[in-house]
Amino acid sequence: MEQSDFVQTGQKVGLVMASVVTPATLAPSLSKRSWQDQGLITGLSAGASYLLALTSQDVIDVVARGAATAATTWSLFPDGWSAKRRSSVAALGCELAMAPLGLGVTAYLDRKGVHTARQGLARQLAWRMGATALSGTVLIGATAGMRRLDRALGAHGRLAALPLSVPVGLAASAVIERARATGAQHDREGVAEPADDIPRAGGLAAGAGVLTILYGAAWAERWTAQQVRRLAPGAARGSGSGLGWQLTSHAVFVAAGWVVLNALWTRAMQRVEAVTTTVDPWMRAAPGVWTDPMVSGDPASLVSWDSLGREGRRHAVTYVRPARVAAPPVLPDGTVPADMSISTVMGEPARAHPVQVFVGLDSAPTPTERVELAIAELDRTNAWSRSLLMLVSPTGTGYVNYVAIAAAQYLTRGDVASVTMQYSKRPSPLSLGKVRDAREANRLLWLRILQRVRDMDPDDRPEVVLFGESLGAHTSQDVLLGWGTLGPQALGIDRALWIGTPGGSKWMHEVTGAARPDVDPSLVAVVNDHEQLVALGEEARSRLRYVLLSHDNDGVTKFGLDLLNRRPAWLGPGRPRHEDVPGRSPRGIPAGMRWRPVTTFFQTLVDMKNAQVPGAFRAWAHDYRADLPEFVRDVYGLHCTDEQMAAIQQAVRQREAYREGAFS
Repeated sequence: MEQSDFVQTGQKVGLVMASVVTPATLAPSLSKRSWQDQGLITGLSAGASYLLALTSQDVIDVVARGAATAATTWSLFPDGWSAKRRSSVAALGCELAMAPLGLGVTAYLDRKGVHTARQGLARQLAWRMGATALSGTVLIGATAGMRRLDRALGAHGRLAALPLSVPVGLAASAVIERARATGAQHDREGVAEPADDIPRAGGLAAGAGVLTILYGAAWAERWTAQQVRRLAPGAARGSGSGLGWQLTSHAVFVAAGWVVLNALWTRAMQRVEAVTTTVDPWMRAAPGVWTDPMVSGDPASLVSWDSLGREGRRHAVTYVRPARVAAPPVLPDGTVPADMSISTVMGEPARAHPVQVFVGLDSAPTPTERVELAIAELDRTNAWSRSLLMLVSPTGTGYVNYVAIAAAQYLTRGDVASVTMQYSKRPSPLSLGKVRDAREANRLLWLRILQRVRDMDPDDRPEVVLFGESLGAHTSQDVLLGWGTLGPQALGIDRALWIGTPGGSKWMHEVTGAARPDVDPSLVAVVNDHEQLVALGEEARSRLRYVLLSHDNDGVTKFGLDLLNRRPAWLGPGRPRHEDVPGRSPRGIPAGMRWRPVTTFFQTLVDMKNAQVPGAFRAWAHDYRADLPEFVRDVYGLHCTDEQMAAIQQAVRQREAYREGAFS
């Protein structure tokens, strides 16, 4: 066997690794997928595995070449061996040794525990090198065996010429999954159920298309670089200057791609931001008709109507009316909305008119000026006189959950003021770069509010509560980072409710992870549904102050870069068991979902995308509207009868139907 059989086999080993991961991409995850989703998962997972294996094999080849060169002088081998044979055996030995070394280090780190990004990276490097070496070794063995079979059958090279990378990879994948299934028999919770809703055929076809596009782009870039190298001065004479030209071509290609992508991204963001500032045609006449002096954007407000942005304007017109409106304005479709005022829904008079302060990103030039404007609005509306002051951190576009605000206004009988500051005009996934700006603006606003509240007479102070959804949960929690549960206490925040907290929130991991001296675990709870909250018991609930409502099937709450290099707790041995709860988002994680480097990252990325697709009014994935009335009541310590709660739930559902009709 020639050395070339086992050295410089990067592309073949890459195909083995890509084939190993392909069946695993068809495993279930948090949400159902379309064939396009499956194609992206399969194509990107297989492509990434191929490139990583190719790189790892290149590293192994470099080490093997070094060993092969040194082996020509080693006395370890028999004296009769030629230099070529010594080099071949040394290189093969290096390949064989890398597999147990890499996988052994991986097992050691797993036993020790992988908790940090650095440990995760070390584990991933060790596993990648070990798995690549093992794949190369198996491929070498299969190739050698096929050649012996070819000679035995007299096939004259026809069998030996067959490509083995893909069959070897698929066979290895089948063996691995069989071993996992056998091990899972000892724990019924770990046995995967058949996933009939996964579009296997269409997904595999789409995945092949994705790989074809990636391969085509790589081939075009490589071909261009080779042509440039041939044009280099002295290339025909074998001068080394051609390599420099080729590397320059690679750099130019990457730079050009970056320029094009950056231009497309900038244009796309401009279009997205333009949409979030458009005015719904019927709302041009809304100020003074659909608004009230207690609401920002009204003619009496210090915040101009035009500066609110689309979400701010929608927020302004959807406040709950304290009492029945004698002549309600007509909706765009010509219908007159039913009476869903506080007095009608609660069956008792409102105590006050709700206050809604909203400062848009265009309402003032700088964050400091926007904070000053918010404080001025709170003064103008006398928001300090309300019994509940609700600090709201919106999503990326400035959206404030209508159900959360309406539920608080019903439950307090109007005796509530909310204050919101917009920090971005883009959807949450495109606003991750705005987290720092939002954190600093929130911090400044809340400190100003804390100062004002503490200057008040203790008997007159409102209870200060916090609400955040999705990226709004992240940006509000970021203010508390490094302070544990002492953070909200130091800022005078009595209670907090966060829904759909992104998996990237460091504060969330801070208060739910390992024990810390600044964290009181009894003050925090993470639940999937209201029944889980009730199941904590009355004594535990009486101590709770900060609740994170995160659906188990919400990809937003699970996705993070850490999925690339370490297994998350929610996919560990203590994972919650999957079960359906009537009227609620299902609990637990599908039994067939396991952590697989790279593949799980792309699966959860698609789950995050699917979780945010608008749908019916129900508790599901990233939609928490149906959960909110009960959580707002219990987390904020508000009170109502069971009949009133049923009326609130019916009202917010009907209000959402009107809202969707008006804003669609």
